[in-house]
Amino acid sequence: MGTTAEPIIRHHLEDEMLMLYAAGRLSEGWSVAVATHLALCPSCRGRVGVYEAIGGHFLDNEEPIEDDDAVAESWSRLKSRIENEEFPNVVTLRRPAGDRLLPQPLRSYVDRAGGLKWKTLGTGGAAQMIVPTEDKSTTVRLLRIPAGLPVPEHTHRGDELTLVLAGSFSDQFATFRRGDVEMADPDVLHTPRAGHGQDCICLAVTDAPLKFSSRLLRLLQPLLGI
Repeated sequence: MGTTAEPIIRHHLEDEMLMLYAAGRLSEGWSVAVATHLALCPSCRGRVGVYEAIGGHFLDNEEPIEDDDAVAESWSRLKSRIENEEFPNVVTLRRPAGDRLLPQPLRSYVDRAGGLKWKTLGTGGAAQMIVPTEDKSTTVRLLRIPAGLPVPEHTHRGDELTLVLAGSFSDQFATFRRGDVEMADPDVLHTPRAGHGQDCICLAVTDAPLKFSSRLLRLLQPLLGI
């Protein structure tokens, strides 16, 4: 499946998410999606670099704590957080993607899972692969939608980030191609349709199950894992 080294990206991540990523405050699932988008998007890589530089400036100019008791207390709190695994797995690799379908760091996650293994969703030809992470607050999956076919109408019980890796899809809001990101929440009701001529492959991260309009699909959701 052919891709281009430098896709023309029209739909970017919002500044708030990029700032949270630069600060290391995103959970692993969201971080994988952001870092994968950054591998494809020079513009967002540049914005993250600015946020990191700003953060570094404030750290460099932070007044040192001279109170030994305060230092000891701060270290004790930090050590406790580390031991309790309160810090998320922050994904930082974001080198340019080149001509691969799966940019880093996503490719490493898929390789560790034994490679790209599709599981069929129903009878229409759509398929998915759950990408394993240690993040219990999100589900990370690859989706393959056959060219020209729609995803059934749905809204969202939480937030969803969809990053196109191959092909394209369109809904009533826009058309999304390789490198483009669509953010959706419970206010978004749509029926995405894969573009003609090439299957659409996307990376999707959700923090809650989708909410399909079809009662039948809602009944089948636990079996399909979507």
